Amino acid sequence: MIIRREFLKNLFAVAALPISGVPSAQSAAGLSNRKEIQMEITRVGSTPSMEGPADWFTGAVRVDSLFQAKEPSRVSGATVTFEPGARTAWHTHPVGQHLIITSGLGWVQQEDGPIQEVRPGDIVWFPPEEKHWHGASPKNAMTHIAIQEAQDGSPVTWLEHVTDEQYRK
Repeated sequence: MIIRREFLKNLFAVAALPISGVPSAQSAAGLSNRKEIQMEITRVGSTPSMEGPADWFTGAVRVDSLFQAKEPSRVSGATVTFEPGARTAWHTHPVGQHLIITSGLGWVQQEDGPIQEVRPGDIVWFPPEEKHWHGASPKNAMTHIAIQEAQDGSPVTWLEHVTDEQYRK
């Protein structure tokens, strides 16, 4: 028990140290001059689901926006659910994209690469400007969280649809 108390005492002592040698009173005074930014909570169900546009998707796809970029951030996120056989068109992201697979069995592919299976708990990273697609496997639905960052106001460049022949590789 003494070890735990000493650890916590030291942890909180370090946390209370001023940052960059600025005394904490000065730091607090500086905060009062900053524009106040309020915490925001977006309640579940407050943003309606939307059907994935046919220009960007093949098959039945539902998109649920999780958050939109708020200045100065450029990051947005959405939960996307693909019914069996549904998929994105080929596309790129100027600053890359992370996918967090949350349910089902999906497929991902980068241009000139093999189709790879993804399952719940897998995290996929597509580098900036990497041409790729992702979606459900032919017999199973798949849901993922997509997180991407905009550059010059756009998080994605949509390209041609993935053909049935490309999808069946």
